Amino acid sequence: MVLASLWCYEEAYLRSFARSLLASLGFIFWVLLQLRCLGGVSVILMFKSYRYLFQETYLSLPGWLALASALTLLPTGVLAVSISVKRSAISKGLLCICCLLLLCLEMSSAALACSYCVRTASHLESAMGYLAHQHNWTCSQDPGDSAVDVIQRKLQCCGVHNYKDWLKASSLYHPACVPKSCCKEEHSRCRGDLGHVEQLSEEGCLKKLEDQLCFAMQYIFWCSIVLSILELFSWCQQWHPHETSAIP
Repeated sequence: MVLASLWCYEEAYLRSFARSLLASLGFIFWVLLQLRCLGGVSVILMFKSYRYLFQETYLSLPGWLALASALTLLPTGVLAVSISVKRSAISKGLLCICCLLLLCLEMSSAALACSYCVRTASHLESAMGYLAHQHNWTCSQDPGDSAVDVIQRKLQCCGVHNYKDWLKASSLYHPACVPKSCCKEEHSRCRGDLGHVEQLSEEGCLKKLEDQLCFAMQYIFWCSIVLSILELFSWCQQWHPHETSAIP
């Protein structure tokens, strides 16, 4: 009799703990929803901002997958919280479908993000080199509005690797200056004169672009991995043996 009472108490305690844990996962899903939206939008906007470097539209696919998973997280969180309050076979089935869909989205997003981070690194150098080679500038106060000028002003960088790339590319035409977009923001009177190298951005654009791209892709990758683990945990939790017996 005592053993039966202890067993019933343990069953009730485990059931209560499992429901609390499932509710917590539901709220965590809602928090991660915002992080996924942030990551997805940032990747999409990044590739849109540098569309003259990335002609392939499919490169923003990890961002769109992140947004799709963020939208799926909303009903998943609602179902997880509702099941913790009132369990039903229909809700559990829907939650399983949402978790399965999320898992597919997250794994696809993580795989693409990891792949693109490696593939686009080599593409960036050739694209930047081509734009720099095609760029025409003069030693004047004209800030320039070409793709290279926009990138250099936005990232506060100069050349592909450093300012010397401009000298190698066009030393015969512009022996004593670099584009004005290489100037640091705090030096308003800078004209790209090589006599004042301290007024020029020291770092090249390639490294900054690679760092920005890989950071965004790694953000997508690790968010996907963490979410996948939580989804598997949620999936296992809802089919806990102590909970299965409680479904009407």
